[in-house]
Amino acid sequence: MTLACIGLGANLGDAAQTLRDAFPALAALPQTTLRARSQLYSTPAWGNQDQPAFVNAAAVLETTLPAPDLLAALLEIERRFGRVRDPAVHWGPRALDLDVLLYGEQIIDLPQLQVPHPYLHERAFALLPLAEIAPDVIIAGHGRVRDAVMRVQACGIASIGG
Repeated sequence: MTLACIGLGANLGDAAQTLRDAFPALAALPQTTLRARSQLYSTPAWGNQDQPAFVNAAAVLETTLPAPDLLAALLEIERRFGRVRDPAVHWGPRALDLDVLLYGEQIIDLPQLQVPHPYLHERAFALLPLAEIAPDVIIAGHGRVRDAVMRVQACGIASIGG
C-alpha cells in the first residue's frame, strides 16, 4: 500500500459542494481507501488571476494502484464532474482539478505525471490543506510538509470548514 496525497480544487459552479462530492468519489476508487481529508479553503486564483477564487482541499489515499493508474482514475473523476481540458488555457477556471501531489516518497518523472508535484513546495493553496492532514509527510528535496508551509505566503487563504 502506498500513501498518495491528492490536491483538490475548483472554481466553477458550487465549488465547495463539488469538492465535498469529490471526496466520496475518491473513496470509491478501486484498491483505494480514503484515509484523511482536509477542510475546504477559499483561495485566490494562482497563475491566471483573472478568474473566480478557488476552493481547495487535500486528501490522503492509501492505494495499491500504480501512480499512472491512479492519475488515470483521477482524470476520469474530473471528467465525470464536468472538467473539460483545453490545452490552450493554462491555469484556467475548472469544474474540478485533482492532482497527485505525492505518491509515497517516490520521485516520478513521466510526461503526464511529475511527483512530487513540481510546484507543491511553492503553493500555499496546496500546502495548507495538506499540512492539516499530513504534516509529517516528506516532499522529496523540500523536507516535511509542515516545514514547507512555513516558507510560503498564505495571503488571502481562509478555511471555510468541511
